[in-house]
Amino acid sequence: VQLQASGGGLVQAGGSLRLSCAASGRTGSSYVMGWFRQAPGKEREFVAAISRSGSSTIYVDAVKGRFTISRDNAKKMVYLQMNSLKPEDTAVYYCALDQNYWMFRVPAEYDYWGQGTLVTVSS
Repeated sequence: VQLQASGGGLVQAGGSLRLSCAASGRTGSSYVMGWFRQAPGKEREFVAAISRSGSSTIYVDAVKGRFTISRDNAKKMVYLQMNSLKPEDTAVYYCALDQNYWMFRVPAEYDYWGQGTLVTVSS
C-alpha cells in the first residue's frame, strides 16, 4: 500500500487549502483514513478520520468547524478541506490508512502512512 499526500503550501491566516491523499496498491475494499499533523518540535497529533463508507467522521477539537474530511472510494482518494486557517495549523500533514473497522485517534493504530505535505500559515 502506498499513500501520496499533496496540496500543502503557504497561505495567509484566514485562507484555505485542500489536501489530497491518493491510495494505491493492495488497500483492500474497506479501510479507515485519517489525517495527522506534526509541527516542529511537537509530537504527531490526530486531526481527523473518516469511516470506511464515509458516513462518519471525527475531528480534534482544534479544527472542528474549520476542517472537513471526505473521501471518494471509487478513486481511492481522501481529502482534507481546511478553511479559516490559523498560524497554529502550520505543520506537516500526513494521511494514514487503517485496515481495521474503528476510527482511531492514535497514530500507532494506523497501518500505512503517506510522506507528508507541508502547510505553512502566515500571520
